[in-house]
Amino acid sequence: MILGRLDDDKAQDVVFIDLKGKSPVADSLIVASGRSQRHVGAMADHLLRALKEAGYGKCRVEGLPSADWVLIDTGDVIVHLFRPEVRSFYNIEKIWSVDSAHRGLAVG
Repeated sequence: MILGRLDDDKAQDVVFIDLKGKSPVADSLIVASGRSQRHVGAMADHLLRALKEAGYGKCRVEGLPSADWVLIDTGDVIVHLFRPEVRSFYNIEKIWSVDSAHRGLAVG
């Protein structure tokens, strides 16, 4: 559902990282970029609404309203939404993807 919502909102460079067995923090991590602060904020807002409608209303959110980097923690899945410059600076995909077997590009 999360990947579908991001695809509908034209998220860029969406990456899915499987963390099962690698981290107690979450089962998976999704990283995506938006074209601007407004785009990142809109994606986060749409995703939060979709999660609430699906019964996941207790998500923790950080980074709104600045929308340079928005983190949405659903419990099992952590979503990071970035402006491209902020994403390249922090490069969290490198931190979390231990090897290529646990990282895969999300297919839309």
